Amino acid sequence: MKVLFLSDNFPPEVNAPATRTYEHCKEWVKQGVEVTVITCAPNFPEGKVYKGYRNKFIQRETIDGIKVIRVWTFITANEGFFKRILDYLSFMISAFFAGLTIKTDIIIATSPQFFTAVAGRWLSFWKRKKWVMEVRDLWPESITAVGATKRNIAIVFFEWLEKRMYKSASKIVVVTDSFAKTLKEKHNVNSEKIKVIKNGANLDLYKPQIKNNDLIIELGLENKFIVGYIGTHGLAHALDFVLYAAKEIQHKDPLIHFLLIGSGAKRQELVELKKKLNLKNVTMLEAVSKQNVVQYTSIIDVGLVNLKRSETFKSVIPSKIFELAAMNKPILLGVEGESKEIIMNYNVGLSFMPEDKESFYNSICLLKEMKFDFSNLLLDFDRKKLAFDMLDFIKKIV
Repeated sequence: MKVLFLSDNFPPEVNAPATRTYEHCKEWVKQGVEVTVITCAPNFPEGKVYKGYRNKFIQRETIDGIKVIRVWTFITANEGFFKRILDYLSFMISAFFAGLTIKTDIIIATSPQFFTAVAGRWLSFWKRKKWVMEVRDLWPESITAVGATKRNIAIVFFEWLEKRMYKSASKIVVVTDSFAKTLKEKHNVNSEKIKVIKNGANLDLYKPQIKNNDLIIELGLENKFIVGYIGTHGLAHALDFVLYAAKEIQHKDPLIHFLLIGSGAKRQELVELKKKLNLKNVTMLEAVSKQNVVQYTSIIDVGLVNLKRSETFKSVIPSKIFELAAMNKPILLGVEGESKEIIMNYNVGLSFMPEDKESFYNSICLLKEMKFDFSNLLLDFDRKKLAFDMLDFIKKIV
């Protein structure tokens, strides 16, 4: 079977969409599937092309048996609504024309931005092949939720386009039960058309290990209780709240230390806020590779998973949950809804009320004394198992 997969994020980028697409496709290749991924030059989240790549018309490479075609796009940092739209539109057009030359049995197009789905729909029409829409985010709801833009005529148009994509896809893969419910109840999508394939963890990469003591010494964090956030510093993640909370916590308990690692649209603003607040209990580092993420995760005592307080984010399950659990790190969750249910049902951490300083501090104190069992969650959210589930679903369509 031949699969054509459209995704504007792919390794060496390390965000959740890139990781999910890569790890699924890698497992499919092992099962004898011929996979071609159309993506762009790696540039997320700073809008700068990675070393060794160029933003040109076509670049080809093979990664773990996956044929990768990189196309030209209008590259910009993850800042500004209309610049991002130009980025999305350019990938939609470039991916469509590149896909016309690829032989395939089925087409998959993944969000968060559904202009990728539009390219998948166009290719489905011209190539007379069925297509699957993978919904990783309820876009455009998510961009209004983070305050990137207000509801306007453009958002109304995108909502109309969103419904058109749901209708035209042969099948739809969603990453949460909440997304499936929204598609059925709000958009009248037939439940038989929807398959829930949640995120998970690569258990070959993320596994329990002793703390890297050399790294602790290098960072000057000896004898600290480390609360770590490793990931994108974006509009959705409310890390300014974490810094303001840290200001109060450094007087209450100087042994609690916050380690923030990553890059994104808000990072420079957060660095400046840290200086302004004169925080001695916060260390901020630039983004690191997937392999180094494991080393930094080893030294933390609690993994922070945080989003802004919003009704939209109650339907989201951040993939960090599963990677932290795979390394047996208790989770400090600042997200309500389905994510909270997972944390509570599997007993792998505690949740606090999003953007509530008192709840945040109290949960950290409780986590110091509690023990957790991560084994049941990992049985259900092994990335290999989830990749096989999605492959079985695709085969039925073909």
